[in-house]
Amino acid sequence: MQLRVLIRACRPRQWIKNTLVLAAPTAAGVDLEPRAALGMVVAVIAFCLASSGIYLVNDIVDVEVDRAHATKRRRPIASGELSVRAAWTAAAVLLPAALVVSALLTWQLFVVVAIYEAVQVWYCLGMKHEPVIELTSVASGFLLRAIAGGVATHVELSQWFLIAAGFGSLFMAAGKRYAEMLVVQDTEAAIRPVLKRYTPSYLRFVWTLSAGVMVTTYALWAFTMRQATLSEWSVGSIVPFVVALLRYAVDVDSGAAGEPEEIVLHDRLLLMLGGIWAACLISSVYL
Repeated sequence: MQLRVLIRACRPRQWIKNTLVLAAPTAAGVDLEPRAALGMVVAVIAFCLASSGIYLVNDIVDVEVDRAHATKRRRPIASGELSVRAAWTAAAVLLPAALVVSALLTWQLFVVVAIYEAVQVWYCLGMKHEPVIELTSVASGFLLRAIAGGVATHVELSQWFLIAAGFGSLFMAAGKRYAEMLVVQDTEAAIRPVLKRYTPSYLRFVWTLSAGVMVTTYALWAFTMRQATLSEWSVGSIVPFVVALLRYAVDVDSGAAGEPEEIVLHDRLLLMLGGIWAACLISSVYL
């Protein structure tokens, strides 16, 4: 029973974020090579361990705040199902384990995972209360996952890919905060102290700016891919990419983007657009 509660505290539903590790090697067409496939699996495992450890640290630090929250009070640590001591012990195992697993593959992956853990622990212990800094801290988690896929498989990362991934991460982080702010305005519930330092117009500005840069740099990356693969499919992927972004923006603007992974998993049209986009990219590499 305790093990089941611990697994729930590690938030396995959010491990879907770790599939970002697959982006670079899949786009480079090396994902089916045995050595690259092994690197991708190791990188995903390392980030599952690291992110689970970070979730435990975050829930320990926020335990009193979470107990006053309408939904977070049901989390294992806040509800008392999992003791703080047991959570600290698990985190003390998971975080070093992620470093060990990554070090077994390459030192570059070790560095990426170590930076991820350092930034996220820094976030948990105080930077979550600093506006802008906390946004970039959250966004860095997505970006570092994308970078990990490249270093784990020895794929050279395009500058346009990195910029698109970075601003895409910032877009999701700002959208999450915007959704949380709308909940605060509607219910007057206490969610995050840092939200008091933002305004809805500022967060809309951030995710609008991020979306613009992301679309531009993704298009540049797609045209670069066409030159490398001599296939028009990469350029064709721009259409489902932009439409999916606009669809996701509807959820952001309505305040429903508080949990991005929930939107991705439950919006069938968004899933279909994502499938078409992925099919275009795979076709550009293999056809």
